[in-house]
Amino acid sequence: QVQLVESGGGLEQAGGSLRLSCAASGRTFSQPVMGWFRQAPGKEREFVAKISWSTGSTYYTDSVKGRFTISRDNAKTTVYLQMNSLKPEDTAVYYCALAPVGLTYDYWGQGTQVTVSS
Repeated sequence: QVQLVESGGGLEQAGGSLRLSCAASGRTFSQPVMGWFRQAPGKEREFVAKISWSTGSTYYTDSVKGRFTISRDNAKTTVYLQMNSLKPEDTAVYYCALAPVGLTYDYWGQGTQVTVSS
C-alpha cells in the first residue's frame, strides 16, 4: 500500500508564491513517476507537472511553465511543487499522484486547496 499526503496549500494573492509538499510512504518501486494534478470548481482534473523519481527529469503543462517547479527529496521521499507568480486561474484543489512504473497513476493523495485572489 502507498500513502500520499499533501500539504502547503492556502490562500495567496496573485503574484505570490506557495510550495506544496507530497510525502510518500509505504511500498517502494524501482522507477516511479510522481505527478501533480489540479481540479478547479466545475472543471475536469488536469495534469500540472511530473518528475521521474530515478532520473529527476521533469515535464510541465504549458500554462505553468516558467512559474512552477517540481522537485524531489529522495531522503524524505517527498515531492514538492514550488508555485511562483500565482494567478487566479491557478485556484484549484491540487493532488499528488504516483505512477509505480511511470504509466498510470495508481495512487492519489487527498488533495490540498490552493486559492489565489486577484
